[in-house]
Amino acid sequence: MCTLISVFWGLSTVIKPPTPVDELLRLETLRNLKILDTDPEERFDRFTRLAKKIFGTQIALVSLVDESRQWFKSRQGLDATETSREVSFCGHTILSDQIMIVGDAADDERFCDNPLVTGNPEIRFYAGCPLSAPNGQRVGTLCLIDNKPRGMTPDELQLLQQIGKMVEEELVIAEFLRVDPTTGLSNYAGFCDVSDHLVSLCARNRVPASLLLVHFSNLRLIDDSLGNATSDRAAIEMTQLLMATFRSSDCVGRLAPNLFGVLLAGAEHHDIDGIKGRLQTHIEERNRAAGAEYSIEIEPVSLKYKADEHANT
Repeated sequence: MCTLISVFWGLSTVIKPPTPVDELLRLETLRNLKILDTDPEERFDRFTRLAKKIFGTQIALVSLVDESRQWFKSRQGLDATETSREVSFCGHTILSDQIMIVGDAADDERFCDNPLVTGNPEIRFYAGCPLSAPNGQRVGTLCLIDNKPRGMTPDELQLLQQIGKMVEEELVIAEFLRVDPTTGLSNYAGFCDVSDHLVSLCARNRVPASLLLVHFSNLRLIDDSLGNATSDRAAIEMTQLLMATFRSSDCVGRLAPNLFGVLLAGAEHHDIDGIKGRLQTHIEERNRAAGAEYSIEIEPVSLKYKADEHANT
């Protein structure tokens, strides 16, 4: 109806996001994070993958709003890396501390004539959780997008906010403290922080989880016999095998030079043995490949988490 009225009267109903009253401080805060126009990182991608999977939307983004654009630090389900701030939904979201819900953009006077609604990606549903720096300045959003109208339950809103808090922590923590420089995975500290949050989410939502520890048992031998550069390549190859085996929503980390960890949120307990078998199959196929300079040998150990038994931990 909104679009029909605008067409009939020859009017555009695109409403640009108002500028926050403290915009200069907000922009300075954003620049000081030193994250704009940086490469994609697993520490953010894992949260957009998780959000997209949990909420079942077409698109999930970590969006940062600068002077003239919204730029996507992490994106799932969308090819574009940025859009104009003038047509952004996230530009409206950062005006408040509350999650902004647009159940049907075609019926919302702020967005019904927006080119992101009338054209690709044909937004109908939007949910944006504002992301704040430690000084309280809202620099962007964790947002969900779909091309079908929908709503969100109070529990879903709380869950989106919880994931948003985890993204906020990543915005302000120095990368070298949380990320393994060789593989790009979370290191021990980063993996523990993310795992603590995810296990808490599992407990609150009565969702099972499993922890798989994968000992790369011959990595030290590779390092001793073939050198550090080769052992680094082996660690990267091990990372690729893990990423190919597990779901995009699982949390993978390098806890020590020869120890990897995977937290599988939502995995049924009986699934873990099959998952270990699939990983072993991938490794055996890799080892049989012609021209392999070294073999990869692992010793996996799994721990099963039950929400009912650990609800108070």
